[in-house]
Order: sequence, then C-alpha cells, then structure tokens
Amino acid sequence: MKKQILILLLAVCSLVAFRFPDGLAIGAKLPKADIKMKDISGREFSLNDVKKSNGLLVMFSCNTCPYVKRNQDRTREICQFALKNNIGVILVNSNEAERTGGDSYEAMQSYGKGQHYSWPYVVDKDNQIADAFAADRTPECYLFNKDATLVYKGAIDDNPGSAEGVQTKYLHNAIGAMVSGKAVPVTTTASVGCGIKRKM
Repeated sequence: MKKQILILLLAVCSLVAFRFPDGLAIGAKLPKADIKMKDISGREFSLNDVKKSNGLLVMFSCNTCPYVKRNQDRTREICQFALKNNIGVILVNSNEAERTGGDSYEAMQSYGKGQHYSWPYVVDKDNQIADAFAADRTPECYLFNKDATLVYKGAIDDNPGSAEGVQTKYLHNAIGAMVSGKAVPVTTTASVGCGIKRKM
C-alpha cells in the first residue's frame, strides 16, 4: 500500500511545473552559451553556435505537451519570422525524466521531422540549460538581442490555448521592436504550458 501511495505521489509531482522564485532577469546575459547539445540531425550545437547577428530565440519545447501541440503552427511561424530577421533559433527539450518515453531522442527526431523544423532541436542533458535559465514550462521563450542580452521572456502570445483567440502577439512584437532598435513593449509574460520534467 505504501509503495502504491509513493508511486502515486511521484506521478502527481511529475505533472506539476518545477517553479523557480525568480528566473533569468531581463537584461541578463545569455547563460551556458558554449555548452554543446545534441540536435536531432546528430550534430551538436551551443547557443553561441546558433546565435545570429541580430540575436537568438531560445524556446523550451518538447514532443508531448498539449500546449506545445496547440502551438505547433505558431511555433513554426514565429521561428521563421525570427530567422527572416537574422535571429538564430533553437528549440530545447529539457524533459530529462521522459528520455525513455515520449521525449526520447528518437521521438524528438520523429517529431521534429514531422514539424519540418529547419532549426536545431536539441537535448538538454541534465537540464543544464533549463536550470541556467530557470525555465519551468513548455513552451517558454527567451529572446536575446545582438549583444546576447535578454529582452523578452514568456509566452508566444496571449492565448496559448487557442490561435483564434489571440489578441497580442508578444514575441512577434518583441522581435519587431528589437530589430528596429526600439524598446520592447512588453518584456515579461507568464508562460502557460506543461512543467519541464526534470529527473527527481
């Protein structure tokens, strides 16, 4: 009986987002920028490898979260928009507790191919990047400028559950302002999604 209760508690904990009191602050420099991570192509990339002349978009993502799936089209659109503006793009899978399941490397390869990703989708081994960013959700976005300074963090837009209900495209607006040399209108928003599955 005690064993069953323990298993149930562990299962419940795995569904709850790992919360940090603060997080990477706006104005912070790009952390862990030279750590190499394995991409679904088999190559290895660091954040600095991917960064382009106008900056870098880091998005914590996965294969399994319903919110990630609801944002599939929007993820592709915003990543393509970033690339068109000479901003590097990297998707980071930090679900280390799911490496033998839906977020295995092989599952990532299949998912990335199905989504036609033309940017790196990498394994965050031991949650090094997620921990450095204090990221706790998927999807969760971090936009850095040409000087590798954080200018926006949070959600893609104001309605993660429904594309039809979107009124404000936070990340799109942040990219547009940043590349135009203007102040980002909204620098921080709440990320709504699934908790990153760290190893316990």
